[in-house]
Amino acid sequence: MHAALAPALLDPLVALLEGRRVVALTGAGVSTDSGIPDYRGPQTRHKARNPLRFDQFTASAADRRRYWARSALGWPRIAAARPNPTHRALATLEARGLLAGIITQNVDGLHHAAGSRRVVELHGALRRVVCLGCGQKTRRDDLQHRLTPHLPRAAQSAAPAPDGDVDYEPDASFPAVTCTRCGGLGLPVLVPA
Repeated sequence: MHAALAPALLDPLVALLEGRRVVALTGAGVSTDSGIPDYRGPQTRHKARNPLRFDQFTASAADRRRYWARSALGWPRIAAARPNPTHRALATLEARGLLAGIITQNVDGLHHAAGSRRVVELHGALRRVVCLGCGQKTRRDDLQHRLTPHLPRAAQSAAPAPDGDVDYEPDASFPAVTCTRCGGLGLPVLVPA
């Protein structure tokens, strides 16, 4: 359950929202206070980069290794992140019936962790992986246990990036991630955490 917030902070917003049907649209800035970098902040502006596209992921084993190596290094930050006051305020507004739901670009699952129930995650969620071959879903934490032994110690200090990964280029020794059931490709999935 989400923590109670000081009524004086929410009362003006509650008065504004009463009697209206409102949805919150959130992006990376909501999670920066939880320690997750954004795309346009002072620390990340100079690191602008394009995310790996689906067609690149499915076509190239090297791109998949790069994706999973970066993700494995960045996952501890995402897994350790906790909802901040903004996440909790939105969950409180939803619980009071003043917010119809949340549409978010974030992949960190922090809206769910704060107690929000009606969340649409436009870009998916990092906490689960789905096999593109058989559809088996795996907890991201379980996959992390498979990947961690293959991460070089020196890579552990790589700079964090906004997508829950880091800036790191693995060599060919990093294993390709495959499904433990069918050997198919694993991909972060569009399901709640």
